Amino acid sequence: MGLLALLWGSVFLWIKLALTGLTPVQLTVIRCALGTAVLLVLAGFGRQRLPRDRVTWGHLVVAALFCNALPFLLFGIGQQTVDSGVAGVLNATTPLWSVLIGLALRAERRLTPVRVGGLVLGFAGVVLIFAPWQRNGLASWGALALLGAAASYAFAFAYMGRTLVGRAGPMAISASQLAAATGLSALGLPLSGPAHPNPTALIAVVVLGIFGTGFTFVLNYRIIEEEGATSAATVGYLLPVVSVGLGALVLGEPLTPRVVAGMAVVLVGVAMTRSAAAKPPQDGSGPCPLPVLSTERDGPRGQSADPC
Repeated sequence: MGLLALLWGSVFLWIKLALTGLTPVQLTVIRCALGTAVLLVLAGFGRQRLPRDRVTWGHLVVAALFCNALPFLLFGIGQQTVDSGVAGVLNATTPLWSVLIGLALRAERRLTPVRVGGLVLGFAGVVLIFAPWQRNGLASWGALALLGAAASYAFAFAYMGRTLVGRAGPMAISASQLAAATGLSALGLPLSGPAHPNPTALIAVVVLGIFGTGFTFVLNYRIIEEEGATSAATVGYLLPVVSVGLGALVLGEPLTPRVVAGMAVVLVGVAMTRSAAAKPPQDGSGPCPLPVLSTERDGPRGQSADPC
């Protein structure tokens, strides 16, 4: 989770640099295509075969729409009229949406009072970091678009955990989903406008595609497999901590006592969700857990050979 938060927390920096020479649609297509290429190579080394049945590919298209194409578009629309601080707070509603959607789909596991308290505390820490009451755009169509993006991510995590986990190896299934996302995003290229590439933009989009997209998908799938959609969505609380920390270290941005306090609250909240999620059922009578995919112990089709 820490590595995933570090990679995703730096994504906003690479996106900003890439947009100096690429349009949002072009950025999305290249990002997804590079992530697909990386994961195809990793899947080949791990001898993980891509899914071939239509049912799985149908699920992959739905996941690609709600986890990639739609939220990327909504974030682009929202941030045209909403300050970055408000955008950060609205993006951090993903874990809360994940709880509601997970309960509605009966996909949420081990939702204890400690985990609920950790989710609420983590969101409070994000609000403390960004202080949305000091910014503009909280009540606007852009804010609604950002809320829609956060809900889209949450739905995608729950959907992926319910329909895609265990169907193939993590790198093969991730590569397949990003390939579907590349195709969906490419439909908007005719309307994206001309590109004005420069070295900074090209380097940024390469880093974004390889590390911020390819490797993060594998890590995200593993968290969904092992602990469920809400635990995966909780990474969203750590992104402000990473982005603020990188801003202080790399750009020399100031750290106010309010921001430091908010970072501490976020870490405590995430620790509560993690400690509660890690505890096994006391009576051992729960359902068989979802299989954990491993490239070290894979069977012929990329799935764990361990019995329940």
